[in-house]
Amino acid sequence: MNQQTKKRTLVTSALPYVNNVPHLGNMVCIISADVYTRFLRSNKVDVISVIGTDEHGTTTETKALEEGLTPEQVCEKYFKIHKEIYEWFGNSFDCIGRTSSKENYEVTQDIFKKLNQNGFIKKQIVVQAYCTKCDKFLADRFVEGTCPKCGYKDARGDQCENCGALLNATELVDARCKICGTNPITKETEHLFIDLPKLAPLLEKWINEQSVKGRWSQNAKTMTDAWIRDGLRERCITRDLKWGIPVPYPDFEKKVFYSWFDAPIGYIGITKECREDWKEWWFGDDVRLVQFMGKDNIPFHTVLFPASLIGTKEDYVLLDRISSNEYINYEGGQFSKSRSLGVFGDDAIKTGIPADVWRYYIMVNRPEKADTDFSWEDFQSKINNELVANLGNFINRTISFINNYTDSKVPKAKLDEKDNAFLQEIRKEIKKATELLDDIQLKDALKSIMHISKLGNQYFQETQPWKSIKENKAKAETCLAVCANITKDLAVMIRPYMPETSNKIFNQLNIQEKNWDDLGKLSLEKHHKINKAEPLLNKLEDNDIKKFKKEFGGKRMQEKTDERKDPFAKLDLKVAKIISVEDHPDAEKLLVMKINIGDEERQIVGGIKKYYSKQELVGRNLIVVKNLKPIVLRGKESKGMLLAAMEKQGDEENVKLLSAKNSNPGDDVFIDGIDKQPKKHLGYSEFKEVEMRTDSEGHVIYDGKQLKTGKEQVNVEGVKEGALIR
Repeated sequence: MNQQTKKRTLVTSALPYVNNVPHLGNMVCIISADVYTRFLRSNKVDVISVIGTDEHGTTTETKALEEGLTPEQVCEKYFKIHKEIYEWFGNSFDCIGRTSSKENYEVTQDIFKKLNQNGFIKKQIVVQAYCTKCDKFLADRFVEGTCPKCGYKDARGDQCENCGALLNATELVDARCKICGTNPITKETEHLFIDLPKLAPLLEKWINEQSVKGRWSQNAKTMTDAWIRDGLRERCITRDLKWGIPVPYPDFEKKVFYSWFDAPIGYIGITKECREDWKEWWFGDDVRLVQFMGKDNIPFHTVLFPASLIGTKEDYVLLDRISSNEYINYEGGQFSKSRSLGVFGDDAIKTGIPADVWRYYIMVNRPEKADTDFSWEDFQSKINNELVANLGNFINRTISFINNYTDSKVPKAKLDEKDNAFLQEIRKEIKKATELLDDIQLKDALKSIMHISKLGNQYFQETQPWKSIKENKAKAETCLAVCANITKDLAVMIRPYMPETSNKIFNQLNIQEKNWDDLGKLSLEKHHKINKAEPLLNKLEDNDIKKFKKEFGGKRMQEKTDERKDPFAKLDLKVAKIISVEDHPDAEKLLVMKINIGDEERQIVGGIKKYYSKQELVGRNLIVVKNLKPIVLRGKESKGMLLAAMEKQGDEENVKLLSAKNSNPGDDVFIDGIDKQPKKHLGYSEFKEVEMRTDSEGHVIYDGKQLKTGKEQVNVEGVKEGALIR
């Protein structure tokens, strides 16, 4: 093994956001880290693995708004779900924790103070997106728009998921507020920055040396080199949010640290959370740090996190080796939490398929150099043809034959030239798999291990012990003894990948768990009594796959069905009468309105105070999107959204509400020829798919047809032709 001069290894896996149930794509780096950790343990390396959840930032605040919970409650809920799923998948982490822990608060604030003391923190006035409707500065993830680099239309304000570019919200083209859809304005505010240009000489020297010494993966080198080539810029580390780690700096007490800053520090905070000897690991000169992550996390771990640690001028352990995977896609498309697209952890559990089977598939499909694809047919093929027909078959027939022909006792091996040549080939393959694992080429290593099983099957088939036991007993017994020891080797080598299956093999062999140093040895000796053979794995039948595709692909199938419908069909538009209007207690530009929509009364919060007085609004018949997903604006829940026509007038925006003066509250609002099938909880992004505009007479037009009630056409006064309805 190539452990260099380091005696201990610290392994981390990227910390997923706690905003949803993790899916198979999230599990790639988590299981990869576990496979490598288990491999090191089997080689008697002193190793600890660190895993946890990234709990700060707008992802959490957004989820809290969606679910009507506080950020703390969201984190409690999803941390429990994540932990349960990680454990079900058989991950053997030593430290599991949370970036919202007091320990991470302490470490993050300490690192910031050291950076500040050493002159690597700067104050800067920045122009930031500000939503006039929500009356607040928008953190980057609350802004969406078109990526200026690649043109992707749904880029986030901090990063483009399509091309990976790190962005500022103000760089987006056609930016919009994720909460209400309003085009934000830009406004000045003050933030703190880490001075990367000042750190650049130290950082670049370290990167140039370590990327070679640590054998970084090609995508890690390429992305990091691009950052350096383009020139490092000061990077903002604070945000105008409430949920996060407070900034210990005068006049910044109401701001929090940007989650990209405290999340990687979370590896240290989690270790401190779980171990009293955390400093021995994070300041030990005999420790190497190996980190697993998806490609979108590369620059945070090769540039930003190391820069934060280098800037403290303390002897923190820095990244040694990075293993960055590409993406696993689902049935030709990306896994998506927001669109519930793909197999999620709870789905995998519901199938009844053992966790080891999922671990095997994820690792043999591991996207090391390019994206790979999950499909149910490929899943079935690999399980049936590789796990069952190859590995399971070899082990079952070996143990069954020993049960039946040698009274469950391992016979004596009398090796001839052919047997020795075969064992030499097995040892060569063991060496190859070991070197691949040491080099963190986990997929190729697994294929090499499975090749050992294939060689075992060929040897068994050529020797024909069922026949030679009668004609040449010594030959048959030698075959069974050799195959029993290869079975033992396979139990050792698949343990990092399939720990429960490994346990079953060791149990059937009636031996304690062996380590890597036992590989290639005929250590199962004559007369060792084994247990009865039991099937290790089951085939997946065609009916199973049909069932799973229907049951767990339903989210996507429904999505495809919805895509075939006219997007207007998802809307539930009603006439609403405003009963009362009050100022929002915590937002000077928002109004809180009570509306009557016929069968019920509701509360609506809208940013129209600038455009209408309370007296102008009370008693008016307006149009409301009844089925829009409820949101909370500055502590007040809004159940629906009033429709208005919007247009630019110079630097100002002109906003006029739609009306239906002669209709009754609750009357349906529709377009002729479109069969309405309203979605229960409509997302704002889905509403935006419906592009309604005004015509020259002030009517509202969609797809060339007029928006109407049973009594009249919906109209709007005071805007020009072509004003957009939002």
